Formats: sequence, structure tokens, C-alpha cells
Amino acid sequence: MIPRFYCPQTAVRLAIGQIVSLPDDVARHALKALRLREGDALILFDGSGGEYMAVIVEAARHLRVRLEDWRAVECESPLPVSLIQALPSGDKMDLVIQKAVELGVAAVQPVQTRRSVMRLTGERAVKRLAHWRQVAVAACEQSGRNRIPVVHELLDLPAYLASQAAQQAASGSHQAAPLRLLLTPHQGQRLSALLSALPGAPEKPSAVHLLIGPEGGFETAEESLAQAAGFLAVRLGPRTLRTETAGLAALAAVMTLWGDF
Repeated sequence: MIPRFYCPQTAVRLAIGQIVSLPDDVARHALKALRLREGDALILFDGSGGEYMAVIVEAARHLRVRLEDWRAVECESPLPVSLIQALPSGDKMDLVIQKAVELGVAAVQPVQTRRSVMRLTGERAVKRLAHWRQVAVAACEQSGRNRIPVVHELLDLPAYLASQAAQQAASGSHQAAPLRLLLTPHQGQRLSALLSALPGAPEKPSAVHLLIGPEGGFETAEESLAQAAGFLAVRLGPRTLRTETAGLAALAAVMTLWGDF
């Protein structure tokens, strides 16, 4: 498989026939980790859609490539899905973001909840956010996506819910509201039967927001707050899933029902 690299427009301006030097981090990975050499092919994308076929013309102190062709390749789902993931412990968020990007998520919103084991503030939160965004980039490089999903700044759950209410009020009736789903093992509709149980619901939603709790689950007050903000309680089955499993399973199910699976 031809290796793929993300080169944002701020780093390199891409155009067919141009010879460009790739950013140091991209060059280091290509030369040291993948051991690419002069004459090898690779693919570049800048996040705006489409991709460039390129060939290495210099692999010494710098990595220089010639852009041979441009392909209008798109791998984005027609259904934009946002994953609102309560902050899990350890490095589990890395796995969640990586696999969610592979499955086609449009955005990831980390939220802090009352039962979140990990607490991130200040400089630690800034560094972790930068790391998560790089995880999303790497997942796009691996999976063939040419647009980078947004990984938003960490918010407390009430602040996130308030921001959603404000956005909905601002858009009014001009924009269809997303289908907001709160995953819980304790109550709610089965996901596959959800739309048929909602009077006046469209055949498929225009967008979906998936809200996933932390290791210990949401507190009752948090679930009530989410439902007051328009989230519908749903369950995936009789088994209780781990936080790092629940969102990915729901994302795959949503893509199967209404997306591009």
C-alpha cells in the first residue's frame, strides 16, 4: 500500500508538477520509520479534499517530492456523526479517537463528567488535545480519509450541553436539528427501532450526536440534564459495554443504519 501523509496548506502549498520539501516531522517518519527512498511513490493530502500522487526526488538531508497527479477522492460519510466522549482513564481516548476516525466520525468532543477518573486542566489539557489531534491525523493517513475530523477542546458536560442549546437557538428552524442520542444500558429505545418510534421523524437523520459516559456511567442528574437538552436515551443491547467500546459500537451501528456502511 502506498504510504499517505498529511501536509496542511500552512506547511506546504500543493500543486501538480511542483517539487516541494515536506515538513520535518513528515520527512522523519517517511525516512526513518518507513525507510522510503528516492523514486518511491507516496500520497499527500492537505485536508481540503482530494489527494496528490507524488514521487520522491530527494531523500537525503531533506525529503523532496514531485507532485505527479491529483485525484478527487472522497471517503467522507454522507451522515455527519459527532462523538461526545466522556473522558476515560489512561490512554483509552487515543483508541477511541483512532477507531472513530477510521469508522468515519466527523467530530469528537471530549467532555469531563462527575465520574471521569482522569482530570485534565491547564497545560496538561492543551498538550493532550494536541496529541489527540495528531492521533486523528494519523488515523486519516492510515484509513484513506482526506479531511481531518475536528477534535474539540475539552469541556465540562454542562458547558457542552449549554453550547448545544445556544447553537440550536441561534439556528432556529432554518437548520434541521441533529438526532441526539444518549447511550445508557438502563433505559431507552433500541437504536434500530428509534426513528420508527418518533412521530414525524424523517427516514434518516441529517446528523447524529452520540453521547457516551465514563467508566462509572453518568450520574442520574447528568442523564436528566442531557435529556432536557434533547438527547434521547438508547441502548445497544442487553450487555453493558465499556466506555471505549460503547461509542465505537454505536458509531458503527449508526453508519450501518443511516451512513455509508
